[in-house]
Amino acid sequence: MQSDNRWAAESYPETYQDDVNRSIGFSGLGMDMFARGRVVDTLELLRLHSAAGEGQVSCLDIGCGVGVSHPLLKPHLSRLVGVDVSAEAIEAARGANEGVEYAVQEVERLPFDDATFDFCSTTCVMHHVPPDQWPSFVAEAWRVTKPGGLFAVYEHNPINPMTRWAVWRCPFDHDAVLLRARRVLELLQDQGFEIVTRRYLFFLPFDRPWARRFDRLLRWLPLGAQYVVCARKPICRESS
Repeated sequence: MQSDNRWAAESYPETYQDDVNRSIGFSGLGMDMFARGRVVDTLELLRLHSAAGEGQVSCLDIGCGVGVSHPLLKPHLSRLVGVDVSAEAIEAARGANEGVEYAVQEVERLPFDDATFDFCSTTCVMHHVPPDQWPSFVAEAWRVTKPGGLFAVYEHNPINPMTRWAVWRCPFDHDAVLLRARRVLELLQDQGFEIVTRRYLFFLPFDRPWARRFDRLLRWLPLGAQYVVCARKPICRESS
């Protein structure tokens, strides 16, 4: 997980959000809709599976980019921290999100002590990590997660043809290596995490409540545009 890897854009341009929106423009949706949907899903994961009390969760967003989802997440957490290898992204995130802590990752290890966070997540980041470094990426998430805490991986679903098309159109995704949910699940289990859930998101290209309800009915079906694999760090196993 070297600092020059593209698990975030190498030097987030000012046009980052515009680039993403253009890549998914054929769907009629923008990245804000996907951010809102993932926040709703994250809050459900915390409500159902977190051992920390409501409003008492400390959260680390690994590869946070410009922190698009942070204004929606922050009110529900006791502490929200974002980390990214891009100093430009972190500077933009700090300017946009008061009350959120940010750090630049300049070495292999995340810049946090062991067992610091109740919940760690990473969103559409692992496909930028070279495949031979996927295990070390997961190991760092394991290290900073508290025993009993959760780690959630949100990723593009390569089974979905529209997702593959959007990734191909995105200028900073040309070197992406998309992971199937099964591969993420295996990586987490190999590290020692216990799988809590795997589900698929964003089936319909409509930003409407009825579409989100329909998505919930189908999230067992491996055809959504994205997916999440969420796992727990066992309490009985010492952190490594």
